[in-house]
Amino acid sequence: MKAYFIRTPSLLKFIFRNFIWRKSSKEKVLYLTFDDGPTPEITEWALNELKKYEAKATFFCLGKNIAEYPEIFQKIIDENHSLGNHTNNHLNGWKTKNSAYLQNIKDAEKYFEENRKSEIINLKLFRPPYGKITFSQSRKIRKMGYKIIMWDVLSADFDPEISNEKCLENTIRNIQNGSIIVFHDSIKAAEKLKFVLPKVLEYYSAKGFIFSRIE
Repeated sequence: MKAYFIRTPSLLKFIFRNFIWRKSSKEKVLYLTFDDGPTPEITEWALNELKKYEAKATFFCLGKNIAEYPEIFQKIIDENHSLGNHTNNHLNGWKTKNSAYLQNIKDAEKYFEENRKSEIINLKLFRPPYGKITFSQSRKIRKMGYKIIMWDVLSADFDPEISNEKCLENTIRNIQNGSIIVFHDSIKAAEKLKFVLPKVLEYYSAKGFIFSRIE
């Protein structure tokens, strides 16, 4: 497994200062985000856990998964969570030509647009898969009207080399007011997600935090 940052360094936030890494630190609000869905059973499980705490979150969906599982996508909408574009095929921006990358985002857009009548649909949030995106890609994406949403806490639920307990530690140790936290509603991350998410919801709810969606 390649190296990654659990807590995003300040230098990286400065270099990519046009991206959103964290929200206001003045209030006890956290922003849970889920990448790579919708995924059968896993996304639905996450939605049920969120509902227990009246928590809202943001789901960065893959176009191809929306096309395959529209009923799960609709459930995210029905439960008032926010949505963002995560490309159609989970492309790595560093390894993809600009034209192909931008087209893949547009390919995903059409699945969101089919639900335009819903007020909760936010067509203008974007998260690059792997967090990998070039300066030129980011400029073009922002010109398309998107806000690029990154994170300041990475749970690393995708990493098979760490334990469930380490994943929980990654999350609890680094969260602050206004943190944007990354989870994955994917098969690969399912075991760690099911261990960590309920504990994070319980722990921070007891401390008086609310969980809000990104808009």
